[in-house]
Amino acid sequence: MRPPSPPSTSGQALPGLPAALLDPRPVIGAGVLFWIVAAVAAFAVPALESWQPVTVAGLGVSVFGASVFLWQRSAARRGARGAQSGLEQSRQQ
Repeated sequence: MRPPSPPSTSGQALPGLPAALLDPRPVIGAGVLFWIVAAVAAFAVPALESWQPVTVAGLGVSVFGASVFLWQRSAARRGARGAQSGLEQSRQQ
């Protein structure tokens, strides 16, 4: 049995997503903030001592990911050939 095909959009332009959904900065900031709070809790609460390696690793990965995003965004704004596309739109500061 074949799955139903999606509705046809012949001749119709699909609406774009709102700018708030295209901006990755709040998601990245929330992820980094989550790992900071988790790491502080792991080191402050003795019952959560076993979480320490995981939270330190998560914090490191989130900081690394945020750094790569910032690096790619600055490259996109400079117009570098190897930069990701679409990041230069988040210039609304």
